[in-house]
Formats: sequence, C-alpha cells, structure tokens
Amino acid sequence: MAKKHNHRLFNFIAPIYGLFFKRQKKKYREIVNVMKTELDVTKYKSVLDVGCGTGALCAVLKDEGLEVTGVDPAYKMLKVARKKTNDHSITFVQADSSKGLPFEDDSFDLVIASYVAHGLQIEERKSLYQEMSRIAKEKVVIYDYNDNRAPLTTFVEFMEGGDYFQFIQYPVVEMEDCETDMKRCFKTVKAVEVDIRASWYICTPFKNSER
Repeated sequence: MAKKHNHRLFNFIAPIYGLFFKRQKKKYREIVNVMKTELDVTKYKSVLDVGCGTGALCAVLKDEGLEVTGVDPAYKMLKVARKKTNDHSITFVQADSSKGLPFEDDSFDLVIASYVAHGLQIEERKSLYQEMSRIAKEKVVIYDYNDNRAPLTTFVEFMEGGDYFQFIQYPVVEMEDCETDMKRCFKTVKAVEVDIRASWYICTPFKNSER
C-alpha cells in the first residue's frame, strides 16, 4: 500500500481512533509507569511524539510534566488530537518523518514513536530511525510490536499493507544495523517487553560529533 494512500486512510479513520482516546491514554499511562524502572520519562524536560495520532500518548507525557510536541502526517488525526487533549501547551505539527522532520538537531531530550515503525517500508523506517536519532539529545523509544503474533493483528496488518511481517522478525538487529548516508542511527538498542505482543526498543542516539 502506498504511503500517500496510508495518509488518506488515517485521515478517514481519525474520528474512529478518537473514540478510543481514553482507553489508549489509560494504556499508555500504565506502560509509562511500569517502565519507569527502565526509563523514567520524568527525568527529561522535552519530548517529541512521532506519529502521535489522536494525542493520547502526548496527553500522558504532558501529565508527567514534560514539554510535549506531537507530529503526524495525517491532518485529521491532529485535528482530533487538539480537540481531545484540549491543552494549548501541547504543540501539534503536521510532518512526515520520511521527508525529514522540521526540527533542529538535538531539539528534544526524548523522542518516541508508538506503533509507527512496523507500518513503514524498510527505507522509510531507516529515515524514521535517523530522524529520531538526529533530533534526540538523550534517548529514543520505539514502542512497537515484537515477534509474538496474534491472528487479529496479523489480519489487520496484512490489510494495511505495511511491513509488519518483516519488521517483527529482527527489530533490534534492524535498529542496531541501521545506516543512512554511511552514518549509524543508534549506538545501543535495548528491547524491553511491555506486554506479550509489544516492546519498548530503547535506543541511544549518536551525538552530532559522533555522527
């Protein structure tokens, strides 16, 4: 499925995603709390949520006291996010990681992408990883599927036409080996299971002097 078509799809289903905002926010809050032993988000000042959708994770991170920016290529997702969060201190920007994100190097302490990577093709994922590494000062978190497949997820991801089946085979290796323009994306990658079918891939970006 072409990326442009994906954007149209997510614009179309944005109101449906909005119906699950409270449930998503509750789930994100639980995971953020559980993961504090591995990565305490409250240690950081600023965070960028790449592919923020309807803003549920942005709302949780704001509640944790961070300065939050969310980006998404689907403008209707952002429209729902602004309405659902109702917090003018959260900045929402329409942007696509495959085309470069409109932020300077090291703009945010922490950069997160939740269930974004698996839906991209391999070269698009490399662009995502490189952009996240470039923008992050301290840590990158890629919250996504692991290799514990479920029948419903398998069906949905097949219909969406992303690269889920390739991504879940070797996500850590892919992130560790990621290179764009002969530059490595991350120095280290650690996978921490957050539930039976998903993990936080906690990545340490290269500093600008190391890239």
